[in-house]
Amino acid sequence: MAVEVKVPTLPESVSDGTLVNWKKKSGEAVKRGENLVDLETDKVVLDIPAPADGVLGQILRQEGEIVTTGDTIAILEEGAAQPVAEMSAAAPAPAAVPAAPAAPVTSEADIEGLSPAVRRLAAEHGLDVAKIPGSGRNGRVTKADVLAYIEAQKQGRPMAAPAAAPAPVPVAAPALAAAPSTAPLPPDAQGRLEQRVPMTRLRARIAERLLMAKNSTAMLTTFNEINMKPVMDLRSRYKDQFEKVHNVRLGFMGFFVKAVIEALKRYPAVNGSIDGNDVVYHGYYDIGIAVSSPRGLVVPILRDADQMSLADIEKAIGEFGQKAKDGTLTVEEMTGGTFTITNGGVFGSLMSTPILNPPQSGILGMHATRDRPVAENGQVVIRPMMYVAHSYDHRIIDGREAVTFLVTIKECIEDPARLILNV
Repeated sequence: MAVEVKVPTLPESVSDGTLVNWKKKSGEAVKRGENLVDLETDKVVLDIPAPADGVLGQILRQEGEIVTTGDTIAILEEGAAQPVAEMSAAAPAPAAVPAAPAAPVTSEADIEGLSPAVRRLAAEHGLDVAKIPGSGRNGRVTKADVLAYIEAQKQGRPMAAPAAAPAPVPVAAPALAAAPSTAPLPPDAQGRLEQRVPMTRLRARIAERLLMAKNSTAMLTTFNEINMKPVMDLRSRYKDQFEKVHNVRLGFMGFFVKAVIEALKRYPAVNGSIDGNDVVYHGYYDIGIAVSSPRGLVVPILRDADQMSLADIEKAIGEFGQKAKDGTLTVEEMTGGTFTITNGGVFGSLMSTPILNPPQSGILGMHATRDRPVAENGQVVIRPMMYVAHSYDHRIIDGREAVTFLVTIKECIEDPARLILNV
């Protein structure tokens, strides 16, 4: 029975998506719930699962096409698939093949990505597909390769490897997960190479929001520096016990989240946003944590972060980092937020001007910690110092508030007891 594969209901804040990577080809067996194709939106990549067991029939919408909720993208022939073992038992083996030690298909990894015809032939003849030279894309074994291998066995001659395709000239380009396949452009008159790669939906959305922040806000940035020694000493003293009790590593981001919340409580305008001619002062603290992913920068949200313990914050940030790496962050996890923290220090940045994440009115930029000479009590000493930056929307936040907000963060980090005593 034919079953339509439809685009599932998209989240409320997502209007459409782009099909970027079909995982299966027409004629291949699929299992219920198995991801058929990636759907890239401007926030996350969603899976479109198979609605039933069967064989993928006609693919109606190709990679690169824009689809929306309810669109039919393929036809699935329900119940048409048979396990390899059953097909092997049902099909008669050709009598002309000489007896030879049967080499079963070695593992699931060996047959992954092969067409049903190749799997059936390999099972029927007891072939080890790992020994069959592949002439398909990326060395994939095709039906013709299997038939040629069988014929070579009949004639008792070794199987020659297929002629290798000319290796493409490597072209430096940004790594784009699930980007449409592209070919290098021909050299120009000077023999120089370049590559044209379409923007992913996420990258286009990032570009749009950054340009909007630049053009629609009165953004300024104030800077300060923080002596990280007190919080580093505290972390060194308790990190082993903290990890043993809470089963999570004690990092520095948790301290900064706590310090930001304390500063937001003192200066509520920084936690506000502009909506038309109104200023909205948020009575909650949803802190966005900028995380790098293979697809670009994403900002998952710590909701009600003021009610979270240091251990809860560290666990949530660790989970966000893993989800960003795996591409499993949901739209809900990245929607909202009243203030954002970004840490360019993990990449070695010493100073930068973070750009606002609209409609938020403030963002904190952390940077790398470096030993530097500083003056303390009339003496020059070496201390681990970090530059921090606070970008803010001057339409809602005055310079005095912006500066003292950052000073509050500095004081909390340089004297962590303030976070416990709320002073």
